[in-house]
Amino acid sequence: DIWRQPLEPVSVVREGEPLQVEVCLHSSVSDTDIPYSLVLENGDEHNFMWSAADTPAVNCKEVDGERYFIKYVPLKKNIPWGYHTIVVELHHRSEEGMLICSPAKAYSADHTTRRWWGIFLPLYSLRSKNSWGAGDYSDLEKFAGWVSEKGGNIVGTLPLLPTFTDREDSNSPYLPVSRLTWNDFYLSVEDIPELSECPQARLIMESESFRETVHQLNDSELVNYRSEAELKRRMLRELSSFFFSTASHRLLELRKFVDENPTIEDYAKFRATVDKKQLSWRKWGKAGKNGILKEGDYSEEDNNYYLYAQWLARQQINTAINKAKTKGVELYLDLPLGVHPDGYDVWHEPDSFIKDTATGSPPDTVFTKGQNWSFNPPHPQQIRKQRYRYIISYLQHHMKQTGLLRIDHVMSLHRLFTIPAGFGAEQGIYLRYHADELYAILALESQRNKTVIVGEDLGTVPHYVKPAMNRNGFERMYVLHYELLSNKGKNLPAVPGNVVASLNTHDMYPFAACWQGQDTEHRFKLGLINADQKIQEQNSWRTIKDLLVRVLKQKGWLRTGTPDLTAALEASLSFLAASRAHVLLINLEDLWLETRPQNIPSTSTEYPNWRRRAAYQLDDFDRIPGVQEILEKVDKLRHRESGNR
Repeated sequence: DIWRQPLEPVSVVREGEPLQVEVCLHSSVSDTDIPYSLVLENGDEHNFMWSAADTPAVNCKEVDGERYFIKYVPLKKNIPWGYHTIVVELHHRSEEGMLICSPAKAYSADHTTRRWWGIFLPLYSLRSKNSWGAGDYSDLEKFAGWVSEKGGNIVGTLPLLPTFTDREDSNSPYLPVSRLTWNDFYLSVEDIPELSECPQARLIMESESFRETVHQLNDSELVNYRSEAELKRRMLRELSSFFFSTASHRLLELRKFVDENPTIEDYAKFRATVDKKQLSWRKWGKAGKNGILKEGDYSEEDNNYYLYAQWLARQQINTAINKAKTKGVELYLDLPLGVHPDGYDVWHEPDSFIKDTATGSPPDTVFTKGQNWSFNPPHPQQIRKQRYRYIISYLQHHMKQTGLLRIDHVMSLHRLFTIPAGFGAEQGIYLRYHADELYAILALESQRNKTVIVGEDLGTVPHYVKPAMNRNGFERMYVLHYELLSNKGKNLPAVPGNVVASLNTHDMYPFAACWQGQDTEHRFKLGLINADQKIQEQNSWRTIKDLLVRVLKQKGWLRTGTPDLTAALEASLSFLAASRAHVLLINLEDLWLETRPQNIPSTSTEYPNWRRRAAYQLDDFDRIPGVQEILEKVDKLRHRESGNR
């Protein structure tokens, strides 16, 4: 019973709010002097005596004939931000809980002198003349340099977390193996120092069969994750064997890296065991399922390979981001809502997840049967008992690298729709979380790392979510296409200041496809809508399109007459660029009038989600007609003082 629990597992003290912690006291001690102590994050301990008799109760209740009182322990002033421990001595026993001392709001960048703008493109889609199929961390660095040259200061991409590249159904960046490590699939092998010193690796790279495979991967319209991963793995195995065979200063650096990041060693053993057993961890023996791995469960060669690959991934992403920052460019990353149920995180933190359930969304007008996203939801009680250890770890992992972090499905801070195994999405229930504690953690990590938090608040959002985001200093999202759709062509809401504005998202069709009605036709061919829905959507889009043209003409971004596609695109971007939005994010593919989406929700084999490569190479971006002109205009509008246009 919660009334018999003196301290909550977690308490929050926010800057600007009363410095006090709620306790529940049995009547036998409710009027006594109670010793308590604060153990700060840095290990410093401070002891106090609290006269409970001098503190009035704010609530009381009788449980099984015993009376309990709710009171607040006053804390000393000037407690630093951090994750502390409060210990209360009751009846010669200690009760302790986590105390999060948090800033009032998340970090906010200075948009008074310059409003930010940037370019979005998935890294797997980005390609250059040096790519091996998909883009890599070296391409990310070059892309950031290109954006900087245009005046932009943000590079946006999808999650850069590891996935099961050998599984055709597990390539989604939103179904990662772990949220605690980086994706070695994006390693630039040619930038690895050991390559010049390893004869066997050089022989492989110089072979005709190798060059032919790279050519085929680069010539394909779609990313072949399995083939490219196998190619890189072949090279990395040679480099890893060479690396571990000889003592060197770099080997000492890797050992230090592993010592400072014990999760990496555990992760490497897990991945090596998966490789050897070729089974989901759910089918391992009792010890393995419970997180105990021993010699013989994995090969040392595989273990070394994963250690080496993770070390290189950390180095290369650090290099790319640090060089981008020197050019005034920040990385805008996406934090996925969940992780693969067969992945490392669920194995490593089993109590943090609810097994035999899946996260999803209930039926709505678009998805009439609801959605099942296949990954397990966090356990509301267990993550609190563990003092949010896992959540803090993956937030720190991301915020050390990003200037902006988008929280996918920000409503999950409050509640998540959960579907028991064997049931349909229409039979799910909502799980509720302690949103105040999660907001406090995000605000604290955000301020410590100077990372702007962006909440993905699209779709059906409970009425209390957006006010909570505003109170906690989160940026929201203003997606032009979504705003037009959600208001059914009746009006176009003004663009507020505290948003990341864009024409669309990675889950939507590009601007050109929508403008020309190709999105509706495509969804009909895929069987996602029937003939009646197709006609209804086409009629609806005509109304929406008329509204957009009318607004753009009223604001002065379009001339009279019927605009063509290019004029409509430029006018729509100008409308967003001149707005009060703190950030404008442009989908690069919109600028060359791409019509194919990167992802179509509720499809799997019907469409090659997360695999489509960009139509142009990074080296050719400056030669694409119209791109330079549009970005020059955007940059000028972003520098202009925002008005009401």
